[in-house]
This record gives sequence, structure tokens and C-alpha cells, in this order.
Amino acid sequence: MDHFEKELDTLKERLLTMANRAQTAVSQAVQALLERNRDLALQVKQSDRVIDQFEVEIDDLGIQQLVKAPLAINLRLVTASTKIAHNLERIGDEAAKIARRAADLCQEPPIRVELDIPAMATLTLDMLKTALHALDHRNTALARSVLPRDKEVDLFNRQIHGILAEFMMEHPGTINRCLHWIVVSKSLERIADHATNVAEDVVYLYEGRDIRHSGAKNRPATEIFSA
Repeated sequence: MDHFEKELDTLKERLLTMANRAQTAVSQAVQALLERNRDLALQVKQSDRVIDQFEVEIDDLGIQQLVKAPLAINLRLVTASTKIAHNLERIGDEAAKIARRAADLCQEPPIRVELDIPAMATLTLDMLKTALHALDHRNTALARSVLPRDKEVDLFNRQIHGILAEFMMEHPGTINRCLHWIVVSKSLERIADHATNVAEDVVYLYEGRDIRHSGAKNRPATEIFSA
């Protein structure tokens, strides 16, 4: 049992390290975009491989431990960890996508249109940070607070797409640059989706309840399991 507990600790440690890497990648990608920092954008692109490797390692650790887990909470930890790792890997992919667009935009003149990308990015990053903080501190109430905010990010995405579509019609010479910004907005929206998935997995891990597609997302559990 002592050896098994050490393996679980290793799994949790690797997951939290991966989470930190993914969060940093998103933050740096947004910074590179807003500050037109091509060197930082290229750095973020390269870091995506590290995040990919974390997912492979966590999957391997999870498979090894599935056959050993004697308690329900341990089984949930293993299964939730692999699901969270997959979402973190996808977040890393979206960060790299933003970084690629940032690198391209750095080589073009900026477009003269007001976009709420900074506000959207701030909200998306806060959702991700909150979900990961909830994971680290076993706080399901905090995890649940992430879920309704996804709709706010969706609204940002729709508004930005509408503004850019109209701007492209009026200024055809900006189409390529506008398309880069549309991809950025969509990537932020997807990161928010993955942050929501992580938050739902935190609730599953520590409450034993699957709240996906249910009306229980914002209701407190009557029983909370602790590791």
C-alpha cells in the first residue's frame, strides 16, 4: 500500500506540473499576441511538445495503477487524471495555435478595429486558473464556479466573429489578418471549454458525481469524498 500511495502521489504531482505548464503556455501565448512579441510566440510553439509528453507519461502511470486501485476514490483519481491530462494537452494545442497566429500577425500591420480579445483572454485564463486551483485544493465549490462562465466566453467569441466579419467586408485587404484573429478567438473559446471539462472532472473526483449534461452543476453535494 505504501508503494501504491507513492505512485498516486507521483501521478498527482505530474498532473499538477502539467497543469502549470499548460497555464503558462496560454498566458505566454496571449502575452505574445497582445504585445506582438514574435520570439515569445515561437517559444510557446516549442513548449507544446513538452505538454504532449506529459500526457503520454500520465496515461502510462494511470494504466499501471488502474489494476492496483483498491478504493473508489483512488479509481476516480486515476480515471480523472487521465481525462484532465487530455484536456490540458488540448489546451496546450490551442495555446500553440494562438502563438502561431501571433507570430504571423507580428509580421503584418495591426488592423484598426476594436476587439475584446484582452477581456476574453482574461476571463478564459481566470477560468483555467480557477479550475486548476480547485484541483490542487480539492475545492469542488470553486470548480462549480467555473461552469457558468463558459457562456460569457461563448458570447465574446460570437461578438468578435461578428465584428471581424463586418470589418472584412468593408476592408477586403485585411481578410488574412482578420482570419488570424478569428482563429485566436475560437482557440480562447475552446480553452474555456477545456477548463470547464477540468472543473467537471474535479467535481467527479472529489464528490463522485458526474455533473456533465445534468442539472446538478451548481448544486452542492450532500456527500463529499476526500482522498
